[in-house]
Amino acid sequence: QVQFVESGGGLVQPGGSLRLSCVVSGITFSAFAMGWYRQAPGKERELVAGITSGGSTNYASYVKGRFIISRDNAKNTVYLQMNSLKPEDTAVYYCNAERKLIFTTYTYWGQGTQVTVSS
Repeated sequence: QVQFVESGGGLVQPGGSLRLSCVVSGITFSAFAMGWYRQAPGKERELVAGITSGGSTNYASYVKGRFIISRDNAKNTVYLQMNSLKPEDTAVYYCNAERKLIFTTYTYWGQGTQVTVSS
């Protein structure tokens, strides 16, 4: 059974920082690409940042230079360091694990953690 434990969300003032963590169990963590997605009220879920099993990263244009994704395979954990937060970053942030094989893709989601940026 795949389980996610997400933490680090909360209320922060504009310009502040938060660090999200996502611990995953039940999978071979090092073999999975990991990602952080977010969903604001009334909007679709969107990719914020991703990191491959090899450590390559990609970011949505609106977070480049502000957010950093990283992973610690020894701890089965992926992080999202969020700096210079803006009110428009307010959303529920979801951790995602994905592994693409020849005929099958395995995708798992965390339960989400709320991030609110407001003064």
